[in-house]
Amino acid sequence: MPSFDISSDVDWQELDNAVNQATKEITTRFDFKNIKTEITYDKKAKTLTLVCSEEAKLDNLRDVIGSKMIKRGISTLSLDYKTPEPAFGGSVRQVIAVMAGISKEKGKEVIAAIKASNLKVQGQIQDEQVRVTGKSRDDLQECMAMLKSKQESLKLPMQFGNFRD
Repeated sequence: MPSFDISSDVDWQELDNAVNQATKEITTRFDFKNIKTEITYDKKAKTLTLVCSEEAKLDNLRDVIGSKMIKRGISTLSLDYKTPEPAFGGSVRQVIAVMAGISKEKGKEVIAAIKASNLKVQGQIQDEQVRVTGKSRDDLQECMAMLKSKQESLKLPMQFGNFRD
């Protein structure tokens, strides 16, 4: 029976490269001159921490890191922005969680979207991925196309792999 897997992975090396490029750009930009900015990447905790001495520049800092991630092929849907919080000396800190893998809740949302599409396929959650099986290859390809179109509404970057006939 044909099947494929849906996963949501982040290339950690590319994310590190994007953070380094963003840091380099911020040090050379005129609008960030004399403003303390810092981007910290913690691979174990899967977080990015943005610190900026001016609250108004935090949006620009998010835009810079987002554009560098897009250029490196990392979807910004994998970022979960927490609320900005005050930090030492009047500066602002924002923690951004990097979501890797499909959580149980998101997996249920994906399966609900598959069932709502009335395609002749079934989905099941396996660890941090969802396996979709069906009788024909065409049904699976229709399911992939449908899920690609719903990535924004599901707020989940998806990669499709392990396609078996």
